[in-house]
Amino acid sequence: MGFSCAQASAPLTAAMAEFELIRRFFARSASACPPPQALLGIGDDCAILAAPKGPNERFAITTDLLVAGVHFFADVDPQALGHKALAVNLSDLAAMGARPVAYVLALAMPHANEDWLAAFARGIHALADRHQIELVGGDTTSGPLTVGITALGEVDPASALRRDRARVGDDLWVSGTLGGAALAVAERRAGRGHSVPLAAQRCLDWPNPRVDLGLALAQLAAHGRVHAAIDVSDGLASELGHLLQRSEPGLGARLWSSRLPADPVLQALAPIDQLELMLHGGDDYELLFTAPASARGEIESLAGRFDGVAVTRFGMLEAGSGLVLEAPDGTQRALPARGFEHFGGAEC
Repeated sequence: MGFSCAQASAPLTAAMAEFELIRRFFARSASACPPPQALLGIGDDCAILAAPKGPNERFAITTDLLVAGVHFFADVDPQALGHKALAVNLSDLAAMGARPVAYVLALAMPHANEDWLAAFARGIHALADRHQIELVGGDTTSGPLTVGITALGEVDPASALRRDRARVGDDLWVSGTLGGAALAVAERRAGRGHSVPLAAQRCLDWPNPRVDLGLALAQLAAHGRVHAAIDVSDGLASELGHLLQRSEPGLGARLWSSRLPADPVLQALAPIDQLELMLHGGDDYELLFTAPASARGEIESLAGRFDGVAVTRFGMLEAGSGLVLEAPDGTQRALPARGFEHFGGAEC
């Protein structure tokens, strides 16, 4: 694991920081981690991985950067941060129908604090163990708290879920519920951090990547029963806009407001506020996907099979452009494809 030296504070001394940090928190014994995926892992300048197992499989690669003050609050529980940093990458693999294999970690910290690192490592290792994947390399340095992970998965390109295959007439589906994490962010930004519901805070800190559901959807995609998919990180409307842009020209979407799956923690809010958080809030890490109407039975049969997660049909794709939100009384309004802005958006 090629590490550059991090500036350390007690109890880690500057002389021991780099390699001792790796040994203590990230290099794991064979008995403590999943079966090794790498032919050569932590401890050298590069990792060496075997080719994907299946004859038609290829590597899928994704990377995400989490920056303090932009993607997470400075007082975040480090164990939760470790979990989330890996979860957001696994969510990208899930959105492609890829099976996770391994990951690398880049970590910048103002100081190498032992207690913080121990909690961070617990969070990241626990999720990695759950999905039987291995940390195979990375880097550390001193600087503003930033976590970067690159994750690798295996996928057959013929069945890979992609953004560019949505079609007119497709149903719109989403897994799980929406808006819980966005409520926690909104309350914190409004200075009401003390009143954030625990359930909302958990949605924000501990997202559950839908890896098994993604693999099941890829099996359906191989037979034309699912067409396109994307994970919901920056908001449902924003992600749907990305999907439409990548698919065939002249494609629009109709969403039924009454069918959007609100997280239970939103029940005390006014309907208009619930809609704002579900459509534009982000941090849900659910799977948004499209499928032909003839596949409804197959997709509905997936409900509850994976950690009890539901799948909800909330709209359809039609000829046109842009997004339309339809209320229960039939009234319609144009819906902006707006979500979290990485540049120029409000900070955490």
